[in-house]
Amino acid sequence: MALQVPFLVCIMETALAYNLNSMWSIAFKELRLFFSSPIGLLTIGIFLILNALLFWIFESPANILKAGFGDLTLFFDWTPRLLLFLIPALCMRSFSEEIRNGTLELLLTKPLTPTQIVGGKFLGVFLLLLIALLATTVNVAAIHNLLAPTAHLDWGSIMASYMGLLLMSIVFIGLNLCVSIGLKNQVSALLAGIIICFAHYDAWQLLADTLQLSAAYETIINIGMKAHYFSMSRGIFTFEDLCYFVLTGLFFLYCSVELLKRKQRLL
Repeated sequence: MALQVPFLVCIMETALAYNLNSMWSIAFKELRLFFSSPIGLLTIGIFLILNALLFWIFESPANILKAGFGDLTLFFDWTPRLLLFLIPALCMRSFSEEIRNGTLELLLTKPLTPTQIVGGKFLGVFLLLLIALLATTVNVAAIHNLLAPTAHLDWGSIMASYMGLLLMSIVFIGLNLCVSIGLKNQVSALLAGIIICFAHYDAWQLLADTLQLSAAYETIINIGMKAHYFSMSRGIFTFEDLCYFVLTGLFFLYCSVELLKRKQRLL
């Protein structure tokens, strides 16, 4: 028995390393394809340009300079709405292009499990999104330089807000991977992803406001992401919000794996 336990641990570690290596290989392949395509670079470029215009140039409710406050509250309030468009744009080709080109069948015949394929696609999109969000930290640097010498940014709130954006992105990516598996047309996947992401972010709040049911108001709101994200963006980092994002993201990734398994059985 003493010899069997280390042997089993070794087997588990080897299997885990193999799964991670396979997922990272798919993720890096996605990154290479993305950055070798002008459309891919244009997607992140448009996001960053809109980010700059919306928060610094345009006469909009999100304009940081017009707000008169030396913080990033408006930035973190409005960035999720930009992600409603960015993440579907990043995910639309993940599986839709594979289906359209007929390469999904080839991918499924390789010694890769649906979990590894979905995990690799997820990692690829998540890394792209991480690059895009890291580029937005120039807003933090700009506000920091504009503040009076005696003023200070609330770094705890900023870190919690960025964490909220990343956790919310996990849910959006998982959701859009489901859409991409189900639709072979990239434009259809993009439009469907935007609509579903908007519904999951805003629709529950609108529904609660419309029904005006005091007993169920909080329950309905908490089904959607908006309330959980806004709680984190205000610097309130709770275990409930963390569980919501992680479990919801895992649920959509599980749905993606099951949809891919169904396609594999049809081959």
